[in-house]
Amino acid sequence: MNPKNEQEQVVLVTGAAGGIGAAIAELAVARGHRVMLTDVDEVAVVSRARSLGPRAAACMLDIRSSAGWTRAFEAAEAVFGGVDVLVNNAGITHTRVARDLPEQQHRDIVEVNLLGTITGVCTALERMTARGRGHIINVCSMTSFLPLPGYATYCASKFGLRAFHHSVAIEERDGPLDFTLIHPPSTRTGMLAQEMADPSCAIAFAEKSYAPQRIARAVVDAIATKPVEVVFPPLAGRVQRIAGVFPRLMRRVIPVAEARGLRQRERLLSHSDAHR
Repeated sequence: MNPKNEQEQVVLVTGAAGGIGAAIAELAVARGHRVMLTDVDEVAVVSRARSLGPRAAACMLDIRSSAGWTRAFEAAEAVFGGVDVLVNNAGITHTRVARDLPEQQHRDIVEVNLLGTITGVCTALERMTARGRGHIINVCSMTSFLPLPGYATYCASKFGLRAFHHSVAIEERDGPLDFTLIHPPSTRTGMLAQEMADPSCAIAFAEKSYAPQRIARAVVDAIATKPVEVVFPPLAGRVQRIAGVFPRLMRRVIPVAEARGLRQRERLLSHSDAHR
């Protein structure tokens, strides 16, 4: 099916005030879908939705809140009708090696990236199953395959999300819902700027970063094509997925990549300083 000719859907996107989520919402509207943008930053997400015209609306959602999820679905239903596609995109990270990260920040990462997404999926399961159709797209990470220094708890949350996603998809295999998992690599968002400030996670710069619009295209295409899982980049991502199976190989390869990332980070910082 040509994604540009896909049937119009009602799409609920989390973390849609900026970054990948905003790019997903913009492209989905351009493709003819109706989109409920949600974000913990109410002012920013309402402004973003207004910029997209009448096919977009917004509401505040802290994905850690079960009641918040109910309100978000009810808001989408009130404006556009029942939600056809849930795009779980919202996520956070706090950088630093695990021993230096405050306990609350470890908890924040797990509560948002894993437990918040679980809450959203469970809300969608109930409502979509009652309607007899629906598609859940979870935006995960390439770190769900390959643990990285500087990201220990973030990686753990994404490992857990991948396991949860596929377990639920198997449980619901005889039901009316579709499930897709998208694994972005390093992406040029505010999160990458946060990583630039911390040399402990310089491995983020070992490979080319992607524009949010590139990830958005994969997500919005998936509304029509319904792939089971998408990795980035298509070839190198598959290699990384295989490498993650072998701990001894990881412990040899990752320090090499980390050293490359440190060099590239220094070049980027020097380039930035030169243009100030």
